[in-house]
Amino acid sequence: MKKLVMIGNGMAGVRTIEEILKVAPEQFKITIFGQEPYPNYNRIKLSNILQGDTNFEDIIINPLDWYKENNIELFTGDAVTKIDVEQKRVISEQGRVVEYDELIIATGSNSFILPIPGADKIGVTGFRDIEDCEMMIKSSKQYKKAVVIGGGLLGLEAARGLLNLGMQVDVVHLMPNLMERQLDPIASSLLKTELESQGMNFLMEKETVEILGDDQVKGLRFKDGSEVEADLVVMAIGIKSNTQVARDSGIYVNRGIVVNDFMETSVPHVYAVGECAEHREIVYGLVAPLYEQGKVLASRICGNVGEPYQGSVTGTQLKVAGVDLFSAGEIFEDGSTKSIMVYNEYDGVYKKILTRNNVIVGVVLYGDTKDSTKLYRMLTKKEDISGMTSISVLQSECTGEGGSDDVASMPNDELVCGCNGVTKGAIVEAIKTQGLTTLDQVSHCTNAGRSCGRCKPMVSNILAYTLGDQFDAAAAQKTSICGCTTISREELVEEIKAKGLTSVKEVMNVLEWNNEEGCTKCRPAINYYLGMIHMDEYKDDRDSRLVNEKMHANIQKDGTYSVVPRMYGGVTTAADLKKIAEVAEKYDVPLVKLTGGQRIGLFGVKKEDLPQMWEELDMPSGYAYGKTLRTVKTCVGAQFCRYGTQDSMSLGIELEKKFERLDTPHKVKMGVSACPRNCSEAGIKDIGFVGIDGGWEIYVAGNGGVDLRPGDLLCTVKTQEEVMELTGAYLQYYRETANYLERTSKWVERMGLEHVKEVLADEATRKALNERMDQTLRKYIEPWNEAIQSEEIQDKYYAKRMITVGSESK
Repeated sequence: MKKLVMIGNGMAGVRTIEEILKVAPEQFKITIFGQEPYPNYNRIKLSNILQGDTNFEDIIINPLDWYKENNIELFTGDAVTKIDVEQKRVISEQGRVVEYDELIIATGSNSFILPIPGADKIGVTGFRDIEDCEMMIKSSKQYKKAVVIGGGLLGLEAARGLLNLGMQVDVVHLMPNLMERQLDPIASSLLKTELESQGMNFLMEKETVEILGDDQVKGLRFKDGSEVEADLVVMAIGIKSNTQVARDSGIYVNRGIVVNDFMETSVPHVYAVGECAEHREIVYGLVAPLYEQGKVLASRICGNVGEPYQGSVTGTQLKVAGVDLFSAGEIFEDGSTKSIMVYNEYDGVYKKILTRNNVIVGVVLYGDTKDSTKLYRMLTKKEDISGMTSISVLQSECTGEGGSDDVASMPNDELVCGCNGVTKGAIVEAIKTQGLTTLDQVSHCTNAGRSCGRCKPMVSNILAYTLGDQFDAAAAQKTSICGCTTISREELVEEIKAKGLTSVKEVMNVLEWNNEEGCTKCRPAINYYLGMIHMDEYKDDRDSRLVNEKMHANIQKDGTYSVVPRMYGGVTTAADLKKIAEVAEKYDVPLVKLTGGQRIGLFGVKKEDLPQMWEELDMPSGYAYGKTLRTVKTCVGAQFCRYGTQDSMSLGIELEKKFERLDTPHKVKMGVSACPRNCSEAGIKDIGFVGIDGGWEIYVAGNGGVDLRPGDLLCTVKTQEEVMELTGAYLQYYRETANYLERTSKWVERMGLEHVKEVLADEATRKALNERMDQTLRKYIEPWNEAIQSEEIQDKYYAKRMITVGSESK
């Protein structure tokens, strides 16, 4: 088997690997090095994370289990620093040496940081990866004044996200018009007016020459001598190809790594793909051409000649701060062009079609982009429009009739998903040959809608058109467990109960999963629902759990692990502190840290040391990695605090001891405050308890993460016994009705707070829920005791010879 090594774990590179696995799944032993400590994720949706619309887990394209399923050796958090082209091997910064027969460089790009004084100050960042997002989110909690340099797509998306985070935002732009590469002055002006109404302030035609401040950024100075204050500076002015490792290894580099039409570099058996590659003097930054490159490279590297890559005519379909935009080809008139324009300032709609010699050469759409696929096809195919009127070119706008929404009139080669290069014909064929009936299935099978998702309405129309009378609109739009099945969460639970299904494999077989092995999205969900339904008899399928839960440890950035023992309510003893100190010293733990959950974490632990460390600690796991109760944070309470009205520590310890190890759809955090001063942050926990004179207030559905949400008052009770009863019933109802990986905040918003209150108000229902909760809790065992006593578990999961690297969002 030939050895294939890829440097880079981003979207273009991993898509190339996916294509290789389709063509020749057994041809290569594949090794991937990724500089970031994560599996492959969707960078297009970083702005969604910044804006609070999603979380990191939702943008992971290929989870860690996907690499294992395809026998891919993945090294995360370890960049390749040298390519030895003579010996055909790569050397990483952690000293790994891996030989290759074929090598793909997919190192992507970096944010371009202005080479000006002060660019290295604290508070200056790019906008390129998840760490940039995390830095901005953290800054928003400390500071209020942000400046974004760059009025292009990335800059405006960053500005919108910072507004959502509660910051004041100035956007600095060198040019007189926003997004001048995609929009003409009219469209740019419309966009600027809309964004100003959303709260953005623009400083146009300003050239930044210095970032002010001592260590921390304090402001910017411009070439004209004016200044602006800033606590955070985001540079979003462009990208530069990450070519250093290629350049240092003697591979020809210009702006990017220069490749031919088959993505071959100047060195035999070395290829480049994505934003690091330069093809015919062009470096592409949009995902669609990068995926085209990946398909060509996959064919070439598998030994097939195939069609060469001849460059891409890019069409940019965007949504900037809620405004739909589309741009392709030329955007400015000249003496040889004629234009067709529609400008409806009242509705905020602008369309401009540029033509030359009866052929469309440019398209700019603002506010209404539903004609974009039709116009893009006409542009790329150079269709003769001499027989068409301007009305027919813009038919849907002018007549209100079908236009591009009329699927029957679309040719099969019309591009529907520009990100992934999926045509109408490919979607129709997949629906017919694979028996697809839902939008999720079509996306899973064809990749249409898998990246930015803006083509999903059109994909849904094609699904309805292809299925005809067999189309079920409700079923097509329902959310299935994953692309392996059409079954929803509710249907899965009912089928397990009705058919008496008792194992993950049995569920997939009996319910006719499309993928008989399932995937990393459905297997953990099935495992959870089986355990929730069959409380006593079900044996947990550890291999179907998410990676961190499978290992019972949180994987860190450098591939090591964390050990976080349980400290009930944040309370510990001298004896436990002494044990932690002795273990940390014995195993040379690099970092001992107090966590946000009032515990002591040991970070940087080797995988093979985990079982022995837990045995010597002889303390329960803190489940810092699990979809379960993480912590119950407490203040010192009435025992010590002069403001405390209730015994917060006692309640916190009781809650944590009762519900520890409980499997839940997502992680659960609690806080207990002895008074309304809320020192333990009970108001932003999944369940929070606030002591008042004569009792407790119980708050639910709080979230202290990116999507900050204060808790809602569920009820007020008088006694600690009532607190335990309400908490048990609430948690069990959440366990039984939430979707897997649905946080309590989203669950309550979906179910309705009043509905939850009504359920818990019924005494008989509360009693039944608590009985099922108690029945479930009786089956749980301490995971590290099981691992310590089982050589089989230690050999399978913790043996030194196993390579398990990567990271999961906590």
